[in-house]
Amino acid sequence: MLIKKPSEFRYSEITPKDWHLNRRTFLVGVAAAGAIAAASGPVARWLSPPAVSAQGQGKKLAVASKRPFSSSEKMTSYDDVTTYNNYYEFGSDKSAPAQYAKNFKTSPWTVGIEGEVAKPQRFSVDDLMNLAPLEERIYRHRCVEAWSIVVPWIGFPLSNLIKRVEPTSKAKYVQFFTAHSPAQMPGLKYGGLDWPYREGLRMDEAMHPLTILCFGLYGEVLPNQNGAPLRTIIPWKYGFKSTKSIVQIRFVESQPATSWNAYAPKEYGFYSNVNPQVSHPRWSQATERRLGEFGKRPTLMFNGYADQVASLYSGMDLKKYY
Repeated sequence: MLIKKPSEFRYSEITPKDWHLNRRTFLVGVAAAGAIAAASGPVARWLSPPAVSAQGQGKKLAVASKRPFSSSEKMTSYDDVTTYNNYYEFGSDKSAPAQYAKNFKTSPWTVGIEGEVAKPQRFSVDDLMNLAPLEERIYRHRCVEAWSIVVPWIGFPLSNLIKRVEPTSKAKYVQFFTAHSPAQMPGLKYGGLDWPYREGLRMDEAMHPLTILCFGLYGEVLPNQNGAPLRTIIPWKYGFKSTKSIVQIRFVESQPATSWNAYAPKEYGFYSNVNPQVSHPRWSQATERRLGEFGKRPTLMFNGYADQVASLYSGMDLKKYY
């Protein structure tokens, strides 16, 4: 029998796909049918996973303005948003971040800005939060694994920070680097991705008013498992493009390397725009399952933000630049 070490698994093999989504809703239907009355062993452990806290950091955030670009859809529950996460630094299982990120130290925290800018500098989180009024934006958020959520994120357009550091004419892309702390992040020991996690955007994507620097959700500061103390949100792209726990932002002239694209370039393109017409090599992107719902729904082009962002990709072959 072939037994793999944890470091030999592909992340896509570790994380369950469609059947694992919406476990709570599934259980309601099964329990009603009486099918799990005597469940035991591995099945029982799946049906009754270890409890995880759904509590945020506790600190409330003052929101000074209205909700530009916000979705009118029903918001996903706080519990689902904070206990079902992709954050591989803390483990590949969806419940692992909420379990293992509880004691992740997010203060003090600084973010270095460097590269092709006239004013390279280092900001504390408090400095960044004071750059512009915080806004609540209810955005759809779509994962490449074909599940989605609707979240009231709190932040402001990333362009506010970009303008402050004055990019030079050579700055064509923005690259993001996340925290790398093996002592606090148990998922790092399994290898896989080339840590620290890296992501990138074209300059016009980073400057777009939909792209936000995010500090909170549901009126509170970000929970650790959701990317505290700050992250990006780019709602028309798959979730892995929205970098968590940012420690460095670099402005560069050439398209930067990104973690998932380097790991599996045929599966994760640099752009990673939500596109139901371009399937992942191992599953379709035509439908998605919203956490808190049992059935599937059609996936919207650019995650429903086509009116705002389609012009950014005019003339591009979106099957080639996926």
